[in-house]
Amino acid sequence: MKRKISIILASCLLMAGILGGCGNSQNGNAAGGQETADNQAAELNQEKDEQGTETSAAETEAAMEDAGNGEEVTITLIGWEASALETEAINNGIAQFEEANPGIKVNYTTVPSGTSYSAKLLSSAASGTLPDVMFMESMSYRTFAYKDTLMDLTDKFDADFALDDFVESSQGIMDVDGKVYGVSSSSVMPIVFYNRDLFDAAGIPYPSTNPADTWTIEEFRDIAKKLTNEDTYGVYGLENAGMWPALTNANGGGYFNEDYTASAFNCAENKQVFEMIKALRVEDKSAPVASILDSVGMSDTQMLANGKIAMLLDGSWSLQELATLDFNCGMAPLPRLTDGPSVSSAQAHLYCISKTSEHPQEAWKLIQFLCSIDFQKSLVSSGLWLPNRHSLYTEEGVEGWYNEEAMGEDYRAMVGYFESAKADERPFQITSKCTDIINEEMGMFFQEDADLDTALANVEERMNEAIKEAQEELK
Repeated sequence: MKRKISIILASCLLMAGILGGCGNSQNGNAAGGQETADNQAAELNQEKDEQGTETSAAETEAAMEDAGNGEEVTITLIGWEASALETEAINNGIAQFEEANPGIKVNYTTVPSGTSYSAKLLSSAASGTLPDVMFMESMSYRTFAYKDTLMDLTDKFDADFALDDFVESSQGIMDVDGKVYGVSSSSVMPIVFYNRDLFDAAGIPYPSTNPADTWTIEEFRDIAKKLTNEDTYGVYGLENAGMWPALTNANGGGYFNEDYTASAFNCAENKQVFEMIKALRVEDKSAPVASILDSVGMSDTQMLANGKIAMLLDGSWSLQELATLDFNCGMAPLPRLTDGPSVSSAQAHLYCISKTSEHPQEAWKLIQFLCSIDFQKSLVSSGLWLPNRHSLYTEEGVEGWYNEEAMGEDYRAMVGYFESAKADERPFQITSKCTDIINEEMGMFFQEDADLDTALANVEERMNEAIKEAQEELK
């Protein structure tokens, strides 16, 4: 697929932007909109003449339609309430978009945290009430694409974005059988945050930020035990499901076979990872049960800042909140599980357009803005997202978003680790039921002491049934 902006389309978008800046009075713009449309079509013809090519009727009609009739359009956008800081950032971005596009209003709603977001979208798809634009969980992306509910954005994407500039994990996740149905918003991945003051008090050196020589899993466990005392747990977060894909892959295991047509979950490499995670809490006594957060009334990030836990394994997005807390925060790669360097797994939500949207052009303009490098940089600088473009990882690119005060020196040293992260396996599943099955069965192992071998076998059997069922639905 070609990845460059055509001169003609760029000109059309430029003229549309100029028209949008002329005002939003519906009555006053009717005649002016037609005049602008005529002028735009004429300029398109002139460009074609200069290039020695002909203007088709379809191109002329598209150019005039792009100019619009001056009427204000409202497009709907739905997302989730992951954090108040993220919602605030998105709302600020929407305000910028509306200011730059006076003829377009965005009605943004969020689904409360804890609600099954994908289930809500599937229900809306079944009733024909999907919003124009939606945040799409990467783990559900292919489910919606295969159900034919998302608009094919391949041509639009090819014209306005450079696929090769996206990091490899984002490239792979967006691509569904050679087509693009959603544009990657950013990148996020599991990493280790730690309280430097607690390391200093225990006389423990900080871990290396170099993934090739950072801590091994044995060193990590030993440090967690040394940091554990009456007031502090050494580590928290490994039992959260979002950590598992990075760790199983790093240990040579995984969730699926190579073409994602069957489960590969019941393997020795995965078993070793889950045994290690539980041992930190049960054998080493260095990790608390999840319910302790409820009992102390603090979030995991607050517990890290207050010295209740010394290390936190969490998504990179937590840096945004950690940056607002007054403590000496360090960052490090995940512990090494093999002789090779530390690796993590990256994914993030995508922006998609409903196939039934009545305002696809305006919806695409919103996605262009939300996925633009400029908008991404503002959220990367806050610590919420990681860049998903190679151009933002160059020395010059990093200077455009790096925030020393919010990120610290460890972040700067780890940019190569962020850029080279592997793609999380879960976004490639044919059905998101697989993730639900894994979370359910492994949750019973961690929380209810179910037998690990039984849990692994149950996961594999149930995953294969779900995959087979999804394959039958697609026939």
